[in-house]
Amino acid sequence: MDIFDRIARDSGGPLGQYRQKAFGYYMYPKLEGELGPHMKFNGKDVLCWSLNNYLGLANHPEVRKTDAEAAARWGLAYPMGSRMMSGHTSLHEKFERELADFEKKEDAFLFNFGYQGIISTIDALMDRHDVIVYDSEAHACLIDGARLHMGKRMTYRHNDIESCEATLKRATKLCEETGGGILLITEGVYGMTGALGNLDQIVSLKKKYKFRILIDDAHGFGVMGPHGRGTSEHFGVMDEVDLYIGAYAKSMASIGGFVAGPKVIIDYLRYNLRSQIYAKSLPMAFVEGGLKRLEIIRSAEGDELRKKLFTVTRALQNGFRELGLEIGPAEACVTPVAIKGGVVEATKMAKDLRENYGIFCSIVVYPVIPKGMIIFRIIPTAAHSMEDVNYTLKTFKEIVEKLHRGEYEGDEIPDMHINA
Repeated sequence: MDIFDRIARDSGGPLGQYRQKAFGYYMYPKLEGELGPHMKFNGKDVLCWSLNNYLGLANHPEVRKTDAEAAARWGLAYPMGSRMMSGHTSLHEKFERELADFEKKEDAFLFNFGYQGIISTIDALMDRHDVIVYDSEAHACLIDGARLHMGKRMTYRHNDIESCEATLKRATKLCEETGGGILLITEGVYGMTGALGNLDQIVSLKKKYKFRILIDDAHGFGVMGPHGRGTSEHFGVMDEVDLYIGAYAKSMASIGGFVAGPKVIIDYLRYNLRSQIYAKSLPMAFVEGGLKRLEIIRSAEGDELRKKLFTVTRALQNGFRELGLEIGPAEACVTPVAIKGGVVEATKMAKDLRENYGIFCSIVVYPVIPKGMIIFRIIPTAAHSMEDVNYTLKTFKEIVEKLHRGEYEGDEIPDMHINA
């Protein structure tokens, strides 16, 4: 059978099956205007809870000035080539030193893109004798990295320390036979639920088992901990985390990422990360912009922005819980409002929120989450106000009452006219 013929006859998969009615509205929506809490969608003003702009740095005047000046000075091509061949600069080195110092690690290495960098880091660290142990709800980039591993990989139940220990026990036994080692991979903050990885409990298992810990702290870097150093700082286990991975796409509102750890390991990765050796270096405008963002995160202003962020976050989370809405173990900023319902109800609720209440937030349905559930993923930022919070809580109270009255029932996803 021809590959294209097979794909053309396919329904499109669990998400793609809805593509005819969903594109441009429920999936691949177009948010327009200045990045922030208030934007435009489908020609209307909306209160936006769907940007990973935690500290509001996307439109910070100093950040915008630095970005613009760096782009004017360097363009977006410089440096040209991969870091190893022709894309290395003193500013790249400076950014790495600053990140390593911030994370209290010996060294750090920049990624041109966080997802690719994480996949390559896992791939480079492991050989076929080693075992990967990872949380069952790990992010797609971690799963994809584990898939490249030609040896054994084992999962443990999400944030279940007893399951984690049992898995480590099995991995240890296997490594006694193969002579390999164990890499345990977890997230600092789980980006769909806002739950924290139980790093303190995982670290305590090092007293009983021999393994290394890698954490993907994309949603924790710059946000969690007294100084924004991440979830490992929040738990007081920075020294026990062997490799720390942060991303710029959340708290920094940019592109890229980094891995920080022992100098000998980072130096090894520098020469073995395929996604960095065989791809273009992070452009200079993003490096200069990243340095400015890190400067703000480390400053007193950064402390104030984190304080504002968590004031908004806690007000939202406490408000949802007081309304009797299920937000699970959300402890970081991501706040998932979980409601029983199907895809049709989810789309009708989303349409009502966007068209009649002027609230834009992402909807998550099966296969990302189990069937029969809807998640409205709310992402608070330091740029949101308490008025935004109060209006959103009032709105969710009303739409849940409508759901219970059966106002969103039906058999078909509503067609939407998308304004050009």
